[in-house]
Amino acid sequence: MSSHAESRAALAHPEARHGVPECDPDDLPDGLVVADASGRVVCFNATAARITAVPRSQAMGRSLDEALPLEDLKGRRWWALTDPYGGLATRTGQPERNLLLPGGREVLVAARYVRDHPLGPVRRVVVTLRGTEARRRTERSHAELIATVAHELRSPLTSVKGFTATLLAKWERFTDDQKRLMLETVDADANRVTRLITELLDISRIDSGRLEVRRQPVDLAAAVGRHIQAHTARGQSPDRFFVRVRRPLPALWADPDKIDQILGNLLENAVRHGEGTVTIEVAPTGPEDDEKGTAVTVSDEGAGIPEESMGRVFTRFWRGSTRGGTGLGLYIVKGIVEAHGGTITVGRAPTGGAQFRFTLPLGTPAYLTQGF
Repeated sequence: MSSHAESRAALAHPEARHGVPECDPDDLPDGLVVADASGRVVCFNATAARITAVPRSQAMGRSLDEALPLEDLKGRRWWALTDPYGGLATRTGQPERNLLLPGGREVLVAARYVRDHPLGPVRRVVVTLRGTEARRRTERSHAELIATVAHELRSPLTSVKGFTATLLAKWERFTDDQKRLMLETVDADANRVTRLITELLDISRIDSGRLEVRRQPVDLAAAVGRHIQAHTARGQSPDRFFVRVRRPLPALWADPDKIDQILGNLLENAVRHGEGTVTIEVAPTGPEDDEKGTAVTVSDEGAGIPEESMGRVFTRFWRGSTRGGTGLGLYIVKGIVEAHGGTITVGRAPTGGAQFRFTLPLGTPAYLTQGF
């Protein structure tokens, strides 16, 4: 029997005899190594060969410790340490852990000991192998997030500490206007810290799939109007904004607070990083969209986003310029839109600036479509 045929036979399930196709080891995304009752390798799939740099022909038929000479991080030989065939009969396997291949390359390894009956001899040792690249990317992302948070928190907290300490030590020396100015600064910095903590909580919920959407009727056109009023109250000219609403708009059920987050972030980006008139269009979705709902487009007349950066706009820590910010806002916006079942895209506006377009499906709550 060929080595490939042996690999297939080692994985065959009883149901394969009843018309269900067998699983080809080479179809598996992880490396797979199977040793028989004598400890000889009977399955060594293509991914295992790629990860270990050992050709299948050299691994098949060899003892497990020779075909897969793993060491732990302290340099101890792994199979001699764990002794799957001669160790405790109650063991069912080894949990995934970092081990070293020859040359010091790390690999994630998990093993299962297959017995015909509890406490019986080991009939097969099934080993899975995975590269560590994905885990390292995740660890780097977490490290970058921690560094960003520490940097962003340091400035406002230093300011808050400085002003409060000064006021407590020299309260009587300041005029009422000076006290008010200091307290307003403390209040603004406290709001900045609160926003950062909110972003962190949102990222945690998005990454874990636990972002909760509390759907209510939402008037998107009115929400856009509120945000523009807030910008004009902070000193922006009303002429800076142009709103186009294409009615009739379909009824929209969404989370109003999270819709405010989306609009607030996109408008803030357009005002801060764009130039000229900021155009906001609210319209029903068109035939090019997958679902019926509402589409919102926010565009400006600035320099726009370079073509080579378009694919990174919604990733963590992407910044369109060096003018501050955590680089987390658009990542959160994308997560919120997708939690509503919608989509968001970025492109170039007809006027040359950046253009963001997001769609929200109707999203009627389930309790309104079910009988009581």
